[in-house]
Amino acid sequence: MRLKLVPKETSFDFFSRWKLWLGISALMMVIGFASFALQGLNFGIDFRGGTTVRTESTQPVDIGLYRDALTPLGLGDISITEVFDPTFDADQNVAMIRIQAQEGQEAVTPDTIREVQGALTAAVPDMTFPSVESVGPKVSGELIQTAAIAVVLAIGAVLIYIWLRFEWQFALGAVAALVHDVILTIGIFSELQIKFDLAIIAALLTIVGYSLNDTVVVFDRVRENLRKYKKKPLNEVLNISINETLSRTVMTSVTTLLALISLYILGGDVIRGFVFAMIWGVIVGTYSSVFVASTILLWLGVKRNWDKTDPNTTGNQFANVDA
Repeated sequence: MRLKLVPKETSFDFFSRWKLWLGISALMMVIGFASFALQGLNFGIDFRGGTTVRTESTQPVDIGLYRDALTPLGLGDISITEVFDPTFDADQNVAMIRIQAQEGQEAVTPDTIREVQGALTAAVPDMTFPSVESVGPKVSGELIQTAAIAVVLAIGAVLIYIWLRFEWQFALGAVAALVHDVILTIGIFSELQIKFDLAIIAALLTIVGYSLNDTVVVFDRVRENLRKYKKKPLNEVLNISINETLSRTVMTSVTTLLALISLYILGGDVIRGFVFAMIWGVIVGTYSSVFVASTILLWLGVKRNWDKTDPNTTGNQFANVDA
């Protein structure tokens, strides 16, 4: 007996309260904007600047031990990563320790570096420090700008791709869903003041891809059903299409969430922010594919006869007209 999260055949009406769904989405986006405007994001080392200390020791790297040694110093955000390289000797254990810039300073002061080195040496007596590098706020500002450009370009590429594959109404619906997902993700990071770093930018781009995949599956079925049900109103065609793909959508989301929740619980602090962004992104991405992208498509209307090209059969003027 196969596991079924959703019955094989469903007949849910997703558009009987479409104004409610758009209203909820608009309200959440406004809250996200307000939170971002009032308190901003809790930028991590990647965007705030700081200092990177490279350590070497004959003892295996123990991230928990290193963190316990540095916690009493009260330095704020500290990232500890073990470095692997096939050229290293068998007893050469390397770690990179990144310390955020302190308030009012462009980088960690030499006195603070000495305190860090002293605390680590007390925990691991044979530890050495081959290099210490600082990243100032100018470089961090460039990273923020580059990250924003990357997200915008990704959404722009999606707009062009969907436009070429389907129609402009589909493209606007898909992009509206993606913008919705990105704004809500940034908004929850601002509201909860979770550390926002380059890993979260990677999560945002992944969320864009995941949400787009869900949306394209629904839209592809919509296009097929527009050919099949030429006399049905557009809202009925959309309902049929979403119901036909609902089982696949829910199964994909649930199995992805199971893996992500496991990583969130067992993966440790290093990837927790990234995994949280992915969990939230899968939830809002699934929601937006059904309730945002499709509703925008219903609102704009779409060409009803896909068997021949007629420039006069596009736009919302034919959204509810039988072909």
